[in-house]
Amino acid sequence: MQFHRYRSAWEHEELLGRLGRIRHVALDMDGTIYMGGSLFPWTGAFLSELRELGIGYSFLTNNPSKSIADYLAKLASLGIAATREEMYTTTLATIDYLREHYPAARRLFLLGTPSMVSEFEAAGYVPTADSADDVPDAVVAAFDMTLEYSRLCRAAWWAKQGLPYIATNPDRVCPTDLPTVLVDCGSICAAIEHATGRRPDVTLGKPDPNMLSGILARHGLRPEQIAMVGDRIYTDVEMARNAGALGVLVLSGETTLDVAEAAEHRPDLIAEHIGTLGELLREARRA
Repeated sequence: MQFHRYRSAWEHEELLGRLGRIRHVALDMDGTIYMGGSLFPWTGAFLSELRELGIGYSFLTNNPSKSIADYLAKLASLGIAATREEMYTTTLATIDYLREHYPAARRLFLLGTPSMVSEFEAAGYVPTADSADDVPDAVVAAFDMTLEYSRLCRAAWWAKQGLPYIATNPDRVCPTDLPTVLVDCGSICAAIEHATGRRPDVTLGKPDPNMLSGILARHGLRPEQIAMVGDRIYTDVEMARNAGALGVLVLSGETTLDVAEAAEHRPDLIAEHIGTLGELLREARRA
C-alpha cells in the first residue's frame, strides 16, 4: 500500500513520533469512510486496527440536519456499529458551545430540521415559537431543509435585537448528486446578514477549532493527541491546523494530490486512504 512521501527520512521519523502520541482519531465521513451510500473496503479493517492499538475514534460531520440516531442508522446500514459517544455533529458542537459560553441560556429560537431540534430538546433546551412574545435567550441558525419564510424573518428580527446569534456551520451549499442546489447554513446566514447587517457571533463546524475542542474536552485529550482525518484541505485539514492537531488528508474523496501539494497550508500527512494511516499508526507504535 502506498502513501505520498514529500518528507526526508528525518522528517518521516519525526512524523512517526507525532503519530505515536495519537490517542484519538477524528474522522470525516463522506469521502473518508464512505462515498455516498458505499462503504470503502478498507474502513472496517481500519476501525479494527484502531481498537487493537487502543486508539479511540469519533465520526464528525458539518451537517446538523440529522439527529445522532439518524447518523447511527446510516452507519449501521453500511455495516458500522457505532455509538452515540462516537458521533460528533455541529449540533452537538453548538450545544457544547452554548453550555460553555451561555450556561444560563435555555430558550432558543432554532432554524433547523425537526431532527436537529430533537437533539436540542434532549439536551434540555426549549425551542421558542415564531412569535415576538416568545423571547429566546439565543438564536441558532443551521442547515434547515424545512425552512419557513416566517421563521427566517423571525430569526432575522431576533438577530437585529442583538441576541446571541450562533451558526452551526459555514457551508454555503450541501453537496448532492441531485439536479438541485441544497442551500446550506452559510447561505441562510447570508440572507439574515443582508437583511440586518448582522453576522453570527460564532460559526461552528469545520474549519472552526471548536469542533475539535468539544472532542478534546469529552475525552480529556491534548491537541497533539488527536488526528483529524478528512478529504478536504479547507475544512478538515484547516481545522486540524487551527486546533493544533495532526492534519491527515486522504485522497479517497474530493482532493487530488496535485491540489494538496499546491495548498498554502500543506497537511501533516497525505495518505492514499485511511487504510494507509492505519499502517502508519501501527508502525509508529512499533517505533
